[in-house]
Amino acid sequence: MLKFGFILIYICILFLISILYKKFNKNNKEAIRKIIHIGIGPLIPFAKFLDINQTSALYFTALVSVLTLINYKSKLFPTIEDVDRKSYGTLFYCLSLFILIYFFWNKDPTSLFAGFFIMTFGDGLAGLIGKNSQSKSWLVLNQKKSFFGTMTMFIASLLVVFSLSYFQKYSLNINIFTIAFISTVLEQFSILGIDNFIVPISAAFCFNFFITGL
Repeated sequence: MLKFGFILIYICILFLISILYKKFNKNNKEAIRKIIHIGIGPLIPFAKFLDINQTSALYFTALVSVLTLINYKSKLFPTIEDVDRKSYGTLFYCLSLFILIYFFWNKDPTSLFAGFFIMTFGDGLAGLIGKNSQSKSWLVLNQKKSFFGTMTMFIASLLVVFSLSYFQKYSLNINIFTIAFISTVLEQFSILGIDNFIVPISAAFCFNFFITGL
C-alpha cells in the first residue's frame, strides 16, 4: 500500500499544479489538460522503480479507467475533460496503458516506455505547440492539425525511441525513424481522442518488433 501511496501523491501533485494553473490561465483549457497528460509520463518508470507487480498495476489502471468513465458523466474533476471538443482521450489513454501493462510490464518494459512516452511527451507537446503557435494547418476527419504540432510529434517520438534504444544498447538504425514516422501519421487521426489509443499501442508493438525483438 505504501508504494501506491507514493503514486497517489504524485497524481495529486499533478492535479494541484493543473488547478493552480487554471486559476491564473482560465482560457487555456488545452494547456491545463496537457499538464496532466504530459505529467503522467514519468509515472510508469516510477512504478517500475518501486517494483510494483504487473497484477497490481493492472488493477490500479483498471480502477483509474472506471473512475475516468464515471467522471465523463459526473464531471467530478472537470479539469481533466475541460476542452472545447468532444473527446474520450483520457479514457483511451487509460485503456491503452492497461493493454501496454498487460503485454509488456514484465516481458519488455522498454517497449512499454516507448509507447507510453510517445503518447505522453510526443502527443502532449504536439498538442501544446500546435495550439499555441501559428503555422500551416489542415483538417483530418474534421480535426485541425498543424505543421509545428506535427513536427513536434515526430521529433519528440524520434528522441524517445533514440534515447531508449541508446540507453538500453539496442541497435540504432532506420527503424528508429520508422517508428517515429508511424506514430506521427497515426497521431493525425485524433477524432474523439482515438490517437491516445492507437499511437501508444502501435508505437510499443513497433518498438518491440523492430528494436527489442523480445
